[in-house]
Amino acid sequence: MRTSWSALQQTMDGPNIVAAIRNLGWPWLSCFGHNLHLAVSHGLDSDKERTARAIGLCKSLVNTFNLSFFKKRDLRKAQNEANLPQHNLILDVVTRWGTKQKMIERVLEQLPAIRRVLVQDRKHSHLTPTWQDVAVLESINAALKPLADFTDVLSGETYVTVSSVKPVLELIKGDLLSPGPDDSTMTASIKQNVCKILTEKYSSPGIQNLLIKATILDPRYRGSMEEAGSLDDVKHQLVQELLDLKGPEVREEGASGEGSSQAAGGNKHESTADPPTKKKRLSDLLQNRRAELTVQTQATYPKREQADAELTKFLQEDAIDASCDPLMWWCDNQRRYPLMANLAKKYMCICATSTSSERMFSTAGNIATPERSCLKPHKLNMLVFLARNL
Repeated sequence: MRTSWSALQQTMDGPNIVAAIRNLGWPWLSCFGHNLHLAVSHGLDSDKERTARAIGLCKSLVNTFNLSFFKKRDLRKAQNEANLPQHNLILDVVTRWGTKQKMIERVLEQLPAIRRVLVQDRKHSHLTPTWQDVAVLESINAALKPLADFTDVLSGETYVTVSSVKPVLELIKGDLLSPGPDDSTMTASIKQNVCKILTEKYSSPGIQNLLIKATILDPRYRGSMEEAGSLDDVKHQLVQELLDLKGPEVREEGASGEGSSQAAGGNKHESTADPPTKKKRLSDLLQNRRAELTVQTQATYPKREQADAELTKFLQEDAIDASCDPLMWWCDNQRRYPLMANLAKKYMCICATSTSSERMFSTAGNIATPERSCLKPHKLNMLVFLARNL
């Protein structure tokens, strides 16, 4: 691992860091939110002329209302007359995933109030959506609305997200993007294109292998969504990784006690008096013998068999509830699965999206303002750390 990291550091000044990471054999998991945004953008190309006109009309409409105080005032009056919620119109932003669907949904929600305002304004009456535009917007909204929540769910920083990517993809391709009997032709076409792009984004064997391993190591899934053939192959790879991982360092109590007493500078004769001995119980008498048998068993028990036994036992257990925290489960069961716990730490720390790093960049940008441009790098690092951890 040290050699690989040194090789990576030597290429950090080069123009293509991604290629360097791939050359080292590390799987490159792209951001799920960005992939979903690209899939939606390409999915709308099924009928590009109609969708471009309808979405362009929405943007012009939202800009007209957001940039005019009088339009906002008239929209509030029309909302009260039509008994609509007092919501502002949302503008689609290229750098914010999911805003296209939110913009279309808000325009469809406020359409009666928008028409009341535009019917009295001859200058902007051409922005009134026709029934053809409304049909296109409804078809787009019906196709994209089921996907609106997944980007936010997989953008968290305080819980595990990488193990949920594969189940989410299976849910999207199997249920949410499957054409329904009530879907229009455009809605079905958009769903098919989005599903196709998402499948291509995660079709790499290395990415699939990474997602399957993360799903298996999550106690909420335990590989229940995988086929028997692919599951067996990944199990062999996990066993090999368990053998390659270094186990946790174990400190002997006698050595640590002796070292601590010598470091304190105390003499054995000058130490405090031992507490009075209590009456020994049967568990106390058998404890030393049990520890000796455990050490002998671990010495004679091959590590490969131990890895196989841990993995088999882990997969045979029942999956925990989906609302439970897998990190807390591994924290409570790391003594039962010492090898598997180390492997879980390797995969559970992967983020499904790049929103955490982007939030960090935004925090640094808010601190390193033009008025504070003389901050030293180490001071800036300290301020960013405090801003993100306090």
